[in-house]
Amino acid sequence: MTIGLLGFQTTIAAPVTLTGIGVHSGSSVGITFQPAEAGTGIVFSRNFEDGSVAEYRAVSSQVGNTDLCTVLGTSLARSVATIEHVMAALYSLGIDNVVVEVDGGEMPIMDGSSHPFIEAIEQVGIVNLGIKRRYIRVVKPVRIESGASWSEFRPYDGTRFEVEIDFASPLIGRQTWKGDLTAATFKQELARARTFGFMRDVERLWAAGYALGSSLENSVVISDDDTVVNIEGLRFEDEFVRHKTLDAVGDLALAGAQFIGCYRSYRGGHKMNANALKALLSDPTAYEVVEAPSRSQRVRAGEFVPVSMPEFAPWAG
Repeated sequence: MTIGLLGFQTTIAAPVTLTGIGVHSGSSVGITFQPAEAGTGIVFSRNFEDGSVAEYRAVSSQVGNTDLCTVLGTSLARSVATIEHVMAALYSLGIDNVVVEVDGGEMPIMDGSSHPFIEAIEQVGIVNLGIKRRYIRVVKPVRIESGASWSEFRPYDGTRFEVEIDFASPLIGRQTWKGDLTAATFKQELARARTFGFMRDVERLWAAGYALGSSLENSVVISDDDTVVNIEGLRFEDEFVRHKTLDAVGDLALAGAQFIGCYRSYRGGHKMNANALKALLSDPTAYEVVEAPSRSQRVRAGEFVPVSMPEFAPWAG
C-alpha cells in the first residue's frame, strides 16, 4: 500500500474564514484557519469578547465530553465543541499545522458534513514545510468493547477504516463502509455525508439545550414513520455509515499524528472512537512512531522507519 507524498509536514497557504451556526447552540459563529509553523500541530483558539483566549491542542488528552459530539476542554464555559468535521477535513488533506480561531463555543455546522471545510482549504492551498512528518504505526491489535459495541486498531500497511453501524430503524439497518483513506477517497466517498438524527429525539435534545441549531439544511432527519424528511433526500444510499466513518476520521485525528493501521468499529460513535484511541496510546507496545526514509518522498507504509520515542508525544497536552 503506497502512502504517497506524505513525507513532510504541511500547513495552509493563507488564512481562510467561514461563518455559520452551531448545531447545538444555534448561535452564529465564525472560524478562521490560520497557517502555522512546523511542530505547531492543530490548535483551536477560542476568542472571547473580553479579550481572553482559551487554546486547546487537538490531541486525545484534551478531549472532554463525547456524548453528542467531540469537545476539547472540560469547562463548558471555555470549551470548543463539534470539532470532528473540521478535524476530518484537516486529517484527510494531510494538514499537520494550523490554528483554528473561533469566536464561539463550537464549530459552525455548515451543511452537516466536512465538504465546506475541504472546499475552503483547497481554495487557499496547502504548503509543504520541509520538515519530516512523524506517524503512529499500529504494531499489534488493541480492542475495546462496550455491550454489543466494539472498536479496534489492527496493523495494516496504510490507513484504513472499516466501520459498521446497526440501527433498529429499517431505513438504516446494518450498513458498512470499508476503504483505504486518501484525500481523494475522503472527498469522493465521505466528505459530503451529513450528520443525521431522528425526529422523535428532537424535543428531548431541545429540552437538554442541544440541537438548537439543527435544521434540514444541516442534518438528515428521519421521521417517526422511518422516512427521510429532507426534500433533497440522501446524498448516498448508505449516507448514514459514511457519516459515521467521517466522524471516526475526525475523532482519530486527535492522535496528534497521522496513523498507519486499520481502525474497525461496530456500533461505535464519538465515545468509542475516543476510548479506542486512548487505549492505543496508553499501550506503548501497541504502536511505534515512524517517519519516511530520506531516500524517497514516495514510499510504502512498510518502509517507514522508527524514530526515538522521547522526542514525540502526540497525545500530550
